[in-house]
Amino acid sequence: MEPQTKRFRKREAILSYLQHTDAHPSAETVYAGLKSTMPDISLGTVYRNLSLFKDQGMIRSLGSVKGVERFDGNINPHVHFICTCCGAVKDLHEMHIPQELNSQAAVLSHAKIQACQLSFTGICQECAENK
Repeated sequence: MEPQTKRFRKREAILSYLQHTDAHPSAETVYAGLKSTMPDISLGTVYRNLSLFKDQGMIRSLGSVKGVERFDGNINPHVHFICTCCGAVKDLHEMHIPQELNSQAAVLSHAKIQACQLSFTGICQECAENK
């Protein structure tokens, strides 16, 4: 019974970590963030659970940012800005995805649209100031 309890404890910790950060971490960042409080967690456990959570629709993958997959625990529709220089990912909560975007995509693709992920890329203010 003990190993199963540990597995669910780790699973819950991974999901909680993602749901309580707006940093859009990689698997390696999640692992590093949990390792101090869960020394027996493995990177493989983090990867397996992130894959499970993605498949179950509990988290979202933002795709590859500077060659590393990044994750979002906030599955509500929202807009992202991704810095192409430093790789920072920021939520643009003030900006909303227009419903007509989904409708237009449905008409043009002749498909039922299930979700929309809208991301803007560019250079963040900090990177622009440092150049």
